[in-house]
Amino acid sequence: MTLDKIAALRRTRLFAELDETTLRVLAERAFDRRFQKDEVLFVAGEEAHGLYVIVAGAVRAFRVSLDGREQVIHVERAGATIAEVPVFDDGTYPSTAAAEEDTTVLFIDKRDVQHLCLEHPKITLAALKVLAGRLRRCAELVEALSLREVGQRLARFLLAEARRSGTPAESGISINLTQTNQQIAARVGSVREVVSRAFTRLQHDGLIKVEGRRLIIPDEAALEAFAGQG
Repeated sequence: MTLDKIAALRRTRLFAELDETTLRVLAERAFDRRFQKDEVLFVAGEEAHGLYVIVAGAVRAFRVSLDGREQVIHVERAGATIAEVPVFDDGTYPSTAAAEEDTTVLFIDKRDVQHLCLEHPKITLAALKVLAGRLRRCAELVEALSLREVGQRLARFLLAEARRSGTPAESGISINLTQTNQQIAARVGSVREVVSRAFTRLQHDGLIKVEGRRLIIPDEAALEAFAGQG
């Protein structure tokens, strides 16, 4: 089990450059936890005790509005860490996190991380890169929610899914959509009904083809242009 934990830690940007001995010590102090799909890891505003390393599966970070609508901020997958911010500012968790699918994580107490940072400055630099990348994505999310229409935001989401898990097909790029329209709405900052209409419009304009939960992007460049990425 320890060797599995070491391999998981080595996959992350935070701990990748630690030597074998230090990784082994950290692995011995890390606790493995398993979460079922949609099970909550932590809630925004709760006291933060440490960070999580995603070993398998995926975790989404989100906030919930007063009317109960969920807005996904980012999704992290195996090899990533989540909840780094409160480790360094001693604040509460800035968002709620839930398993996007059945997920295995390692939990590391923030005192252990802080101690490691003092002994290994490279971890601090790696943390800065991780947080800077997340800040860029948050800035892009704000820009999209403020300046892009729902159809454009949906197009960007579909392009990201195509790059992550799409496969070449005779008629374009094929994606198997596992999310419901409600879940997609939480990603693009809208509601299910509006997302459904946006799907219909993209189909009408020939930018996508939908066959059940299978979606084809016939012309990636055309969809990028519509999304404002071309």
